[in-house]
Amino acid sequence: MEKVIRCRDVGFDCDGVIKAKTEEEALAKATEHAKTSHGVREVTPEMVKKIKSVIKEE
Repeated sequence: MEKVIRCRDVGFDCDGVIKAKTEEEALAKATEHAKTSHGVREVTPEMVKKIKSVIKEE
């Protein structure tokens, strides 16, 4: 099963979907996406907590 993060589930108006084999890889990809696509300068611990809460397994 893959770990899946939907950008919209985190609160962004974005159809982005991140898929990875591990939670750590998914978080790294989500962090990079937030920085490059949404102009997020720093991913705070609160953001990481929110991202983790929406990770699904598919």
